[in-house]
Amino acid sequence: MRLVADIGATFARFACVGEGGGLARTLALRCSEFGDPLAAVAAYRARLGAVAAFSEAVFAVASPVLGTQVRLTNHPWSLSGDSLREVLGVTRFAFLNDAQAMALALPRLGPDELRAVGDGAQAGEAPRAVIAIGTGLGMAGLVAHAGGWVALGGEGGHATFAPVDRRELEIARLLRDRFGHVSLERVLSGPGLVSLYQALCRLERSESEALFPADVSARALDGSCRRCAEALRIFAAALGAAAGNLALTLGARGGVYLGGGIAARIAGYLGTSAFRTRFEAKGRFADYLAAIPTRVILHPQPALLGALAYRFEDGV
Repeated sequence: MRLVADIGATFARFACVGEGGGLARTLALRCSEFGDPLAAVAAYRARLGAVAAFSEAVFAVASPVLGTQVRLTNHPWSLSGDSLREVLGVTRFAFLNDAQAMALALPRLGPDELRAVGDGAQAGEAPRAVIAIGTGLGMAGLVAHAGGWVALGGEGGHATFAPVDRRELEIARLLRDRFGHVSLERVLSGPGLVSLYQALCRLERSESEALFPADVSARALDGSCRRCAEALRIFAAALGAAAGNLALTLGARGGVYLGGGIAARIAGYLGTSAFRTRFEAKGRFADYLAAIPTRVILHPQPALLGALAYRFEDGV
């Protein structure tokens, strides 16, 4: 039996294979409640009610995967593939990037697990792209190969943020003073949404409140905070620009898919925002992008689903 996990900066999610080959016994644990990932794994196994016997395990991680040791980008945890293999008693173990895992889930998603943002139609087995928005920002691609699919991992979330208008330039200046390098993740993530709100408060010389990302989006959507509303407006527009860049880079005529809790929470808003306008605003390639669909992933655990789809035989 396969154990699958999605280890992020906020939650460690686990599941195993159920009847019919789908996800079963899913559980989300807060990383802050455990000293290390092995403790979280032990807690999941204890929840199963007995010492579960797994033959293989696939862990999706919010980190580059360069070998058998990984360090999460936005959390102090480090994970050892050798230690996990030993503790779990599995014969086969693999790490893969969490956005890469999300990409592997795309062929398994049904129409009711996706929400369209704007027009565009999927071009057969053309490449697809994923943007995973959470505590960090992940990007990945999916390409057809030999009757199946290969997921391309990357770290596009750490590419440089490119402001488009004067307001974004002012925000980028403040963020550069604070962080040095202003990556896309510094803007297009949960903490990035809060940073946008804080920067807008500074630009207007007003005090910011201690808000969480969910507070900013909630106040923006209910209209109770003008600066939160502007932060979300800029967030959606910048996300559209980044998604358009990724579509051009990968030739993702199969679509760009937005995953993560933030994307699902603002899915309706994205359809009325500047997301799609900025997605297509690429000069001579506006028509090329207009034909590409953009969709929000509504499945609650796409990275786990992708870890389930991972094939040890060819590493994809």
